[in-house]
Amino acid sequence: MVSLKKNGIILRKTALDFESEGVLNPAVIKDNGKIHLFYRALAKNNFSSIGYCILSDYKTIETRLSDPVIIPEFEYEKHGVEDPRIVKIDHLFYLTYTSYDGINALGTLAVSKDLTSWQKRGIIVPKIPYKEFILLSESQGEIGEKYIRFNKLSPSHKKDKDVFLWDKNVIFFPRRINGKLYFLHRIKPDIQIASIENIEDLNPDFWKDYFLHFKEHIVLSPQYEHEVSYIGGGCPPIETEHGWLLIYHAVHDTIEGYVYSACAALLDLNNPEKEISRLPYPLFKPEEEWEQKGEVNNVCFPTGAIVEEDTLHIYYGAADKRIAVASLSIPELLKELLQYAS
Repeated sequence: MVSLKKNGIILRKTALDFESEGVLNPAVIKDNGKIHLFYRALAKNNFSSIGYCILSDYKTIETRLSDPVIIPEFEYEKHGVEDPRIVKIDHLFYLTYTSYDGINALGTLAVSKDLTSWQKRGIIVPKIPYKEFILLSESQGEIGEKYIRFNKLSPSHKKDKDVFLWDKNVIFFPRRINGKLYFLHRIKPDIQIASIENIEDLNPDFWKDYFLHFKEHIVLSPQYEHEVSYIGGGCPPIETEHGWLLIYHAVHDTIEGYVYSACAALLDLNNPEKEISRLPYPLFKPEEEWEQKGEVNNVCFPTGAIVEEDTLHIYYGAADKRIAVASLSIPELLKELLQYAS
């Protein structure tokens, strides 16, 4: 087992309207000696925007803005902008989030050169109806029945609305690999991976070909009991000498409902479609009262991480209500992961 220290809650909701119901699932990046934290701020009626603060060290808030920095502006995000992740590639910050219009939840991109002024690039995952997804993806044989169970249209959806396959947890790798931009995304129950030369390549023809070879793009599937229901991306991948360290989330349906845990895996440095290893147990799971009780109970949802020397600080949403941080030794985690290398 990997030893890990939970440092506790670092950010709570306030009385401000935009974050009066909770703060959770932050994107975190260290730049020019400062730690920048972009977090999902929850208002009444499950309406989300993205708040911002600067940390003086890995767990101490120095500055916190009293207004959100990214808000819903377009029809496709009218019900909220959720669960940001951030990386810096080629002098440009890529902030991905889930845009929610009340029906569809889809991966979306904003970019910035200075972490202050953001240009929205729009939805970058496919707008594809479930039936078309199944038709294309099963051209090479049946996919798992969980894809049908998790993604088929709910009878409650109105027939006159465009309803697309939910595609969330879009997370870029923090540098180009063999000249390409790589990113993870999640169509339940697995984690998929895509690579492109430029963002503009993400057009309908790209996605049609992608789904015709869908099985080839599944990078991680549920394997152990704690991830038996489904898994999804967590923090942006961290480059190490042994591979890309991936902190992801896993979900287990129990008698008391879903339990969300933080997990760890290694992907090949030059071929990140290839899984090298993963822990057969959660890295950490809901154990503290503030992780077990909240807007959604029993949730540890990792979304951001920073490296300080040999230490990894993992930032996570705790019970969908507050933000906490946990710390561990990177060499110790890598040593443990390599014991389970395939």
